[in-house]
This record gives sequence, structure tokens and C-alpha cells, in this order.
Amino acid sequence: MDGLEQKALAAKTDERQFNELVESHKAWILRIAAETAHRYVTDSDDEWSVALMAFHEAVQDYEKGKGSFRGLAAMVIRRRIVDHLRSEGRHADELSVTPAAFEDALEEDEASGVDLRVQRRMAEEADAAPGEDTASMARAEIAEMQGILQLYGFSFFDLADASPKAEKTKKSCAQAVRTLIASVLLMAQMRLKRLLPIKELSEASGVLRKILERHRKYVIAAAEILDGDFPILAGYLAYIKRG
Repeated sequence: MDGLEQKALAAKTDERQFNELVESHKAWILRIAAETAHRYVTDSDDEWSVALMAFHEAVQDYEKGKGSFRGLAAMVIRRRIVDHLRSEGRHADELSVTPAAFEDALEEDEASGVDLRVQRRMAEEADAAPGEDTASMARAEIAEMQGILQLYGFSFFDLADASPKAEKTKKSCAQAVRTLIASVLLMAQMRLKRLLPIKELSEASGVLRKILERHRKYVIAAAEILDGDFPILAGYLAYIKRG
């Protein structure tokens, strides 16, 4: 049994090792997703979340001496991506861009750890007027976050009412957010289903379900901000990362 199989077995019950396994195989997972979807896939696409959950499924299903883990993972990822595309009413022959055109770029970007979303933001900022102030950048971040939160069925401006007020509740929500963004699987589940995985997050963080239900919008928004490229908005949530 080689090193990958050993790591897969260890990742069954150890989330830290699962996250490390995902990080070391991120480019490969993206490639399998792209080949199946017949288009370029990044970690901001739904296909990435589907592939990540499929990768976790493969880890849980893998057994010692049952052949190649990579082969099992590729099969499960392809199967789940196809199921997803069918559920979305999309078909491979309707997609005009093939992953082959991006193979070199995919390898280079993933190998260096470059997040394509950050690249786009840097390009946008480079094109911005030299005198653009913080207020303008903040408005741009809010507008982008508004688009993300609308996918979850609420507005950025709902957060004033959804934010925790009591210090104890604020600490509980912070713990929930830290747990959420530390788990690639929970983040993928949230982004794919557009729902906060309350049961799983409560078990992982120790935060009561009623608190997560009451402050669902706040936890989702904070996680998206801190796991994204929103430096100004993230500044208002610095207390969460400080713990």
C-alpha cells in the first residue's frame, strides 16, 4: 500500500489530514472535474464543491487492499459531476470550451497556489483610477458580496438584524465561523446547497443549533467574507480570526 492509500485511510477520521489531502490533490481534483464537465473549472464553481464532496465520499468508501484510491476517487468524482450536470439540465455536448485548452494554465496556477479570483481582483484594481479611495473599494466589495448572498436567499443589508449582540453569542458565532472556514468539506457543502450545514457545524464546533439557526445569515456571510477576497470587509471581522 503506497503513501496515498495510507493518507486516504488516515483521512477517514481526521479532518486535518483530509484537508491536507485535498490541498495536495486540488489541481488533480479540478482536472477531473474539468474533464467531466468539458469546461474549465475553478474553486469558485459549483463543480468544485461537487467534486470535493465526491472526493470525501471516496475517502470514506476506500478500504485497505481494495485497489487504487486515485482510481476510486476519479470514478466517484466523474459520477457525481455527471449527476450534477444532469440535475442542472446541462450536457457536455452543449459546452463549447474544453479543458485541454487550459491544461498548462491549470497546472501552473494550482502548482503555485494562485487563486484565480485573486488574480481577477488584482487586474480590476490595476485598472481602477489611481485616486480610488477606500470607500469606493468598500462599495465594490459590498456589491460583490451582495451578489453572493443573494444566492443564499438574503441580502447583505439583512446582516444588521442577523448579527449577534450579546458577547457570549458573538463568541459562539465566531467559533462556528472559524470551524466552518477550517473545513473544506463544510464550506463546499454550504456553497453547493446554498444552506448552512447546521447539524454538522454544530457537532464540529460545539455551538448550539439554536444559535446557528438564529444567526444563520451572519455565519454564512462571515464565512464567505473571510474565505474570500474581501480585505476591507474582513477587517471588520478580524476578531473572529483572533479567536
